[in-house]
Amino acid sequence: MRLNLRFSFFALLQLVWVSLSPCYCEVLAQDTKPNIIVIFCDDLGWGDLGCFGNPVIRTPNIDRMASEGQKWTQFYVAAPVCTPSRAALMTGRYPIRNGMTSAKRAVLFPDSGGGLPPEEITLAEMLKDAGYTTGIVGKWHLGHLPEYLPTAQGFDSYFGIPYSNDMDKTGGPGYMAEVRKDTSYYPQFEHYNVPLMRNTEIIERPADQNTLTKRYTEEAIRFIEDNAKQPFFLYLPHSMPHIPLFASANFRGRSPRGLYGDVVEELDASVGAILDTLRDLKLDSKTLVVFSSDNGPWLSFETHGGSAGPLRAGKGTTFEGGMRVPTIFWWPGKILPSTKQDLGSTLDFMATFCAIAGGELPENRKLDSYDLSDVLFRDLESPRQEMFYWTNAQLHAVRRGPWKLHLKMREAVNYGKEVELAKPELYNLEHDISEKYNLADKLPESVELMLKLVDEHLLDIDPHEDMLAIPLRK
Repeated sequence: MRLNLRFSFFALLQLVWVSLSPCYCEVLAQDTKPNIIVIFCDDLGWGDLGCFGNPVIRTPNIDRMASEGQKWTQFYVAAPVCTPSRAALMTGRYPIRNGMTSAKRAVLFPDSGGGLPPEEITLAEMLKDAGYTTGIVGKWHLGHLPEYLPTAQGFDSYFGIPYSNDMDKTGGPGYMAEVRKDTSYYPQFEHYNVPLMRNTEIIERPADQNTLTKRYTEEAIRFIEDNAKQPFFLYLPHSMPHIPLFASANFRGRSPRGLYGDVVEELDASVGAILDTLRDLKLDSKTLVVFSSDNGPWLSFETHGGSAGPLRAGKGTTFEGGMRVPTIFWWPGKILPSTKQDLGSTLDFMATFCAIAGGELPENRKLDSYDLSDVLFRDLESPRQEMFYWTNAQLHAVRRGPWKLHLKMREAVNYGKEVELAKPELYNLEHDISEKYNLADKLPESVELMLKLVDEHLLDIDPHEDMLAIPLRK
């Protein structure tokens, strides 16, 4: 009886919250436009945080953020690697639509030109039009030439590196070989001629990566303080824990998980400092903060890579470990603390932020973004019911409800060879989170229904002109 009474009490409490919690339009009617902060890690795995089950890495600030906010356990990026994932977040469009797939070599290699097409409308541009001051602190990776830098894509200010921290390598030992010889290997930042930029100017080269997380945090706090009296959008895409791994002196050698743990624990401290700043400035009740990652862990770097927990594989693959990422929404007094098992995606930031900011979505292009406001504020069901798993301009898989159908696969470690399947494979992700048990032969009707969903999606795709020469489905 005691358990039943307890259940009834919490069920009643939740009903009261839902009935009283304002929808996003009421939030806007009562308050000024809320601030929005996106903290975006690089190659952080689903299983790398305490609140997502890691038993060793200590993340008390992110864990507190999860307990005070909404933790989403089935949240996805639109691609399993850096550039297309970030392009999807920025535009609310699958990379096949905006041209920023992994096939677009111009963005993946810093010795060539190219970047996010100027005609794309970014989160920053949408929010700037809605009256926001916009800033980015961290890794961009959507074009390093002046016409593609953040200041040309709607951001008022930029401090960070223009692409991944392992690029422009100038010498020194091979990182993977050294890690496999000695798990305590610590790289030298001088071996990576990565520029640190402010707006369009290079202010340091090579960037001292030992202090990047620390300096990003200080710059983010400065941006918050400088814009405390007006609505702002801060995009904080960290360079870590992408390899090469670097941590500042106060965190190096501290974690029982080794260097990777040091790096993640410094990121946790960064989150804590930012949330403390919001509390000190009395901005916590006026600010939505989202924490997530650009893709899964880089498993081939062994102990210098992260963990996807029970999920299969990692970065570079369209298995769950490559595209399902740890995600938290935090807004004290506005968001009901809870754990969400609904589907969501970084694609949905565009529509969601537009709704809470009172902005306008672009009408002259196809968006793949759903407004999650009612999930955040009223505990209703997510409007996202499906997820399409694209990589390198190819559709590899689709999810609908608990069902995931693989059309093709990539080997599990380090961008492995693409595997052509003799026939599609079907998995029930709610019963089989690790994608171990193929049910296609037992459920042929379900396979056919999923294949129809694939066909409908491909008919709906209007590929970017750079993608026209690439068949969508081989």
